Amino acid sequence: MLPRSARLHESADFRRVTRSGVRAGRPTLVVHAASGTAPGSRVGFVVSKAVGGAVVRNRVKRRLRHLVAAQLVGSPTGLDVVVRALPAAGTSPVRVETDLASAWRQARNRLSPGPTPVSP
Repeated sequence: MLPRSARLHESADFRRVTRSGVRAGRPTLVVHAASGTAPGSRVGFVVSKAVGGAVVRNRVKRRLRHLVAAQLVGSPTGLDVVVRALPAAGTSPVRVETDLASAWRQARNRLSPGPTPVSP
């Protein structure tokens, strides 16, 4: 479970991250990331009715919270992330874990790219 301090709550924060941050999309979800305003990293989730009924949406949110808690351990501090589940997240939950790890890594790399390789 994510502690309260590690969650996004304000709609303005969700809007800022989704509009001004970087985006990495996969078939089951989209990860938006931006530099945060709080000292620690924070995460928010968007799971619409297109994903499924209430039972399916809650199952997807619980799974995402569990998977994101593991991703936060290795992430830099001061990062705000919004994870938006797509309808495929409700129908193919097995793929969500690999998609989240891949999209998280790509968004983090786009936000703070490493040194660029020098071409000969």
